[in-house]
Amino acid sequence: MKSYNWAIIGCGKIAQKFSEDLSFTERGTRYAVASRQLSKAVDFAENQGFEKAYGSYQELVADPKVDVVYIATPHVMHMEHSILAMRHGKNVLCEKPFAMNAHQVNKMIQVARENKVFLMEAFWTRFKPKFVKSLELVRSNAYGKLEFLKSDFLFNGPYDPKNRLYNIELGGGSLLDIGIYPVFMALSYLGVPDEIAALAQFSPTGSEKSLSLIFKYKNGALASLNSSFEAWSKNETELCFEQASIRFSREESEDILEYKDKKHHSLKVDSLKGHGYYLEAEHLMKCLDDKLIESPLLPLKFSQELIETLDKIRSIIGVQYPSDKIY
Repeated sequence: MKSYNWAIIGCGKIAQKFSEDLSFTERGTRYAVASRQLSKAVDFAENQGFEKAYGSYQELVADPKVDVVYIATPHVMHMEHSILAMRHGKNVLCEKPFAMNAHQVNKMIQVARENKVFLMEAFWTRFKPKFVKSLELVRSNAYGKLEFLKSDFLFNGPYDPKNRLYNIELGGGSLLDIGIYPVFMALSYLGVPDEIAALAQFSPTGSEKSLSLIFKYKNGALASLNSSFEAWSKNETELCFEQASIRFSREESEDILEYKDKKHHSLKVDSLKGHGYYLEAEHLMKCLDDKLIESPLLPLKFSQELIETLDKIRSIIGVQYPSDKIY
C-alpha cells in the first residue's frame, strides 16, 4: 500500500490538530509545512515532526515529493491557496468553508478538473462514526420519515473586532465559522431546502454574532439551526422521526447515539482517536489509491450546494464580504 507525503499550508490551531491526527493514519507521512514566516514553519515542523519547513507557499507546492496539501489558512485565502497547490499538480484537502462564496468554489472545482487532481472540503464530521451511523438510520427509514431536525453550534467567546471571528474582511461571523456545521447536518439528512428563513444579531463590525435558521422542505420536513459566539450549548443534533428520535453531541469524546421511541436506550459507536481528523485523511488516501479525483462520500456537488445555501442565507440577513464584490 502506497504511503502519501502530506504538506500543510498554515500553522494555526486547526493545522496543529490535523497534524497530530496524521499520526493515527497508517500511510500518511508528515512531510512539509509552510508559513509566510519561516521561523513559524520551523517551530511547527519541529514540534509536529515534519521533515521540511518552508517560508513560502510557493516553495512548498513546488516540492515534487508533496502528494497532498492540507489548506489550513483563513477562509478568505482558501481559494487562492487551493488553486496554487492544484496548479502545481497537488491533491488538496481544504478546510471548511471551502471558500467565501459559490463563485470561488466553482473556480476551485474547475481548476481541480483541469489539472486532474483530487479536491475535497475538509468536513471531518462526514466521517465520524456517530454521523455515519445516524445517516444510515435515516436512509433505512427504520423509524419512518424524518420530520424535524434540530442542530446547534454555540460558544461564548469575548468580542474582539480584530479577531477573525468578528472581522468582516476575513469572513467573520458565526455562519461560516460554526453555523456551517448545522447547515451541513440539514443538507446531509434532508437535502437542499425549498425555503429558508433567517434572523441574525450583529456585532459592531457588521458580522453576525448569532444566527437562527429555519429550513422548510416540500415533503413537510423542517430544520431548526442555530449558531452563536455569545452563548454556551452542549451543541447537539436531534433527528425527530415519525416513530422515534435520535440525539447526539458533536463533542469528540462522546461516542453515543441516544434513542427515544417507546423505550429510552443508546447505541455506542466506535470511539475516535485524537481529534478525529485522521478519518478524512484516511478516506482521501483511499480515494487516491482508487485513482479518484473527488470523494464519493463528500462529492464536490455537495460542497457546491452547501456554499450556495450559505450564500442564500447571507443574502437574507444582508451580510456581504469584500470578496463578493470582485465578481
